[in-house]
Amino acid sequence: MLAPKLRALADETRLMLILLIAQRPRTVKELQEATGLSQTLVSHHLAPLREQNLVEAIPKGRSNQYVMCCQTLAEPLRMFASLAAMDPETVAACLQTGVDEPARAKGA
Repeated sequence: MLAPKLRALADETRLMLILLIAQRPRTVKELQEATGLSQTLVSHHLAPLREQNLVEAIPKGRSNQYVMCCQTLAEPLRMFASLAAMDPETVAACLQTGVDEPARAKGA
């Protein structure tokens, strides 16, 4: 049951879209503006996310607003989005700290 959902998220474009939607509900036009992708391409990538019930399209006026399927999933995705926003040096420092701590504990 989990594999199809992970496959839908494995695509870089779909991951970018769902991270944007995890921040707040967005229309296709907002997703276009945020990514620089065409309307057709955004819609194409939203389809697998909808099929896997990761996002939901809610009619709003003449367009749809895309929202996360549930807040339980949105929180971990927001965490990933904040990690992705870090510069490479910060990410490396975070990873390095976790690796060095056991070595320091042994030497202490």
